[in-house]
Amino acid sequence: MRASTIKYEPLDGGAAAQRAGSRFATSLTLAAMSLGYGVVQLDVTIVNTALDAMGKSLGGGVAELQWVVSAYTIAFAAFILTAGALGDRIGAKRIFMAGFAIFTAASLACAMSPNAVVLIAARLVQGLAAAILVPNSLALLNHAYVDARARGRAVAVWAAGASLALTAGPFVGGALITLVGWRAIFLVNLPIGLTGLWLSWRYASETTRSRAREIDLPGQLAAIAALGTLAGAIIEAGALGWSHPAVIAAFVASAAFAVLFVWRESRTVQPMLPLSLFRHRLFTLTTIVGLFVNIAIYGLIFVLSLYFQRINGLSAWWTGLAFVPMMGAVLPVNLLAPRLAERIGSCPTIVVGACISALGCLGLLWTEAGTSYWAIFAQMIAISGGLGLLVPPLTSSLLGSIDKARSGIAAGVLNATRQTGSVLGVALFGSLVASDSAFMTGLHQSLIISAAVLLLAAAVIGLGAIAPDAKAQGRSM
Repeated sequence: MRASTIKYEPLDGGAAAQRAGSRFATSLTLAAMSLGYGVVQLDVTIVNTALDAMGKSLGGGVAELQWVVSAYTIAFAAFILTAGALGDRIGAKRIFMAGFAIFTAASLACAMSPNAVVLIAARLVQGLAAAILVPNSLALLNHAYVDARARGRAVAVWAAGASLALTAGPFVGGALITLVGWRAIFLVNLPIGLTGLWLSWRYASETTRSRAREIDLPGQLAAIAALGTLAGAIIEAGALGWSHPAVIAAFVASAAFAVLFVWRESRTVQPMLPLSLFRHRLFTLTTIVGLFVNIAIYGLIFVLSLYFQRINGLSAWWTGLAFVPMMGAVLPVNLLAPRLAERIGSCPTIVVGACISALGCLGLLWTEAGTSYWAIFAQMIAISGGLGLLVPPLTSSLLGSIDKARSGIAAGVLNATRQTGSVLGVALFGSLVASDSAFMTGLHQSLIISAAVLLLAAAVIGLGAIAPDAKAQGRSM
């Protein structure tokens, strides 16, 4: 018995140490993935804070500023599907680390840009790297967390890391712009990138590679052309007018490229966007909601940044501070969301979040030039709180609706639609406020559109989830 006991204890201790080591590695994998998503989101709010300073330094009007923002999101949205496929084919860890390296180098190029053209080009490269980071970070999380409940909470932490970056962005950006200049906002990405690279290399485990997964180059080119011409048409419509021949031609070209893209994806053996994914009702619903939510939220962030600085005359520092409570509300709600989803279901949680954000938009309709910040404070908190409530169950529901082997491409589809929404929101709302004399009218129109789109998103997920085949896809709803 004594011999048996002596043998048993070290075996049990070794197994416990192995489990502890596995949990440690998994936790640091989560940290690396959160840094990857966080740095992507950081460059959303930190750049919006710097818009006025960039415009004064490099020259140009609202249209040029829209391109600084949209170049990033266009590349993000257009390349993200291929990035997910690359992760499936080569391994998510390898691709994720390459994305971090490219993002870091592009950030340095942004900081050194001598003019707006170079800055926009560097932002395009940043967006390409962001497209690599986001879907592959989700694929690595899906690989690291097997249990559905643990995965849901890990996704919540991943989203919370991005929320923390969104919160820090305005504050850090405002401080850096005031103390150093707008170029410093890109240099902050360098230590984040190096840390994320080391953690990924040291602790993340590689996913299973699928050599049969091919890259759909014609589909990729058609997607870039469709989204780029659509964004260009909307942005330039603010300056040229919606009936200008060049604007109309761009809309026609975008529609033609979109049709070509769908045709290509329906014919090729290895599409970048497998249309069969949309046979899953829950998958389709979550991608639609992701598109609508980003049109509303990210378009408003762009417009509100200009409102604070150009209409109310706030400095970059005070504009950054103005956004901190709004962005800060997302973080605690992100952590609350999975627990609420476990109680009432993911789809009802998404509906509640979208409705709260819509009410916040409607509450801002009485905003005028010179309106006190404290008069709009609660409405801004409602907008961001609703966003924080719906993102974790939205992401977790989509990942749970398909096979784990396709998690990379599924995450890519969700983020492609969300970033497409960001492109359309910034382009549309920016065109509405292109004229300083009509800025407040454009702001009110943007708020009405945002509220309508968010309520439509709530209706889509709420009514669509009632269908029998949606219920049959799992209890995660």
